[in-house]
Amino acid sequence: MPTEHPPIDIAAPPAAPSLSTRQITGVITALALAAFMMILNETVLTVALPGIMSDLQISAATGQWLTTGFLLTLSVVIPTTGFLLQRFNHRSLFLVAVISFILGSAAAALAASFAMLLAARIVQALGTAIVLPLLMTTTLTLVPPQRRGTIMGLNSIVIGVGPAIGPTVAGAVVHAWGWHYIFVMMLPIAVLVLALGAVFLKVPTSARKIRVDAASVLLSALAFGLLVYGISSIEHAAQNPATTIACFVAGAASLVVFIRRQRALAASGRELLNLSPFASRTFRLAIVLIMIAFGTLLGSLMIVPILLESGQGLDSLTIGIMLLPGGLVQAVAAPIFGRIYDRHGPRPVLIPGAVLLAAGQWLYVSVRVDSPLWLFMTAHIVFSIGFALLMTGLMSSAMASVDPRLFGHGSAIFNTGQQLGGAIGTTIFVTVLTLLSKAQLASGSGAAQALFGGAHIAFIIGAALATLAVVLTLFIGRGAAQPAR
Repeated sequence: MPTEHPPIDIAAPPAAPSLSTRQITGVITALALAAFMMILNETVLTVALPGIMSDLQISAATGQWLTTGFLLTLSVVIPTTGFLLQRFNHRSLFLVAVISFILGSAAAALAASFAMLLAARIVQALGTAIVLPLLMTTTLTLVPPQRRGTIMGLNSIVIGVGPAIGPTVAGAVVHAWGWHYIFVMMLPIAVLVLALGAVFLKVPTSARKIRVDAASVLLSALAFGLLVYGISSIEHAAQNPATTIACFVAGAASLVVFIRRQRALAASGRELLNLSPFASRTFRLAIVLIMIAFGTLLGSLMIVPILLESGQGLDSLTIGIMLLPGGLVQAVAAPIFGRIYDRHGPRPVLIPGAVLLAAGQWLYVSVRVDSPLWLFMTAHIVFSIGFALLMTGLMSSAMASVDPRLFGHGSAIFNTGQQLGGAIGTTIFVTVLTLLSKAQLASGSGAAQALFGGAHIAFIIGAALATLAVVLTLFIGRGAAQPAR
């Protein structure tokens, strides 16, 4: 990976913004609420998926695309946000993002077919792809370094608790009114967020007229899009192996060409995504860790409701309530450990976080058809605490290793890795569950037994990855990482 930075006159460090504490609070609050709403939307369909499958007459593998397609869109769009944050002012990007989310939510509320619902989810994802890097970049620009751990802890509530409580909210709504009303509920919240952003989001920016490199945009879309699509099609690889292999080969080739082109364009400051942050070992490790954490989170949240509803006969409201304590403890733990990070650096946060993340996954490995609900709840709580600690420490330590001139690009890379990990994790969990469940059904096992048998192997894979995360956290140094030069 490249180690050079673009010239100072092309990518100057962000100027110190002339905002009062009250204005900064208003800006970050508006962005955090927008991000919370959008990332909560990422997992609201997990509990609703059985009902959607029934109403639209689709399989679990097809329904999975409502989440995978959302994450795929994020993975394609987020790499362009490093450029967008330089080219346009933050207020304009925020308004475009929230309006896009409103339009997508309205279309989803009216969806009468799978194709329409998937298209609506993609439009929602366009707004989400802009808001997540915008929140991280604005926080890094406005908040002094000695308080970033605390604020990143609060931001991790947005990124971590949103997906965690999404199933709870969805469970209550689906139980009372049906899955369409999940999106109806989001519309007034989105309009309120839009109004707050229009009032508070007036951040001084150094937007400049730079031309987008069309070839880089195309290569980015091909690379990330084809790789995620190839992973998502693994389940059907036996029927059509040529397509899956072609996606991987073309995606990998596009990624190599994309990287080479970004390195060539970096000297003139015209790159779509500056890859210099990868020169830092801390940043590289943080990307791998966030992919593991987010992949196991979304993978678990995708199949646990299926197990409990289809395997144990529980309703969506009960499942949602079972998942609620995990989201609540995550909200409490994140800011506390953010302050610990500010005082003692990343290791006291990251190592316990990875251990708890792995412990939660191993607890999931132990669940069976007749397991009590409290065992699922305990596994989710332990996992959620670990996830909160990891998110807080990873966001802070990763961006501490990035030169301030490259905050926009660093946050774009971090969020791309996060969403790519989520897409991969969801696909692995659902694919293993589906394939092994079919095999056990064919061998004569009962439906519930086959479902839990497939999930058992999926959780073992997740637990192995989470255990690897424990090892990787040991290599992140003590104290705040310094930007790579």
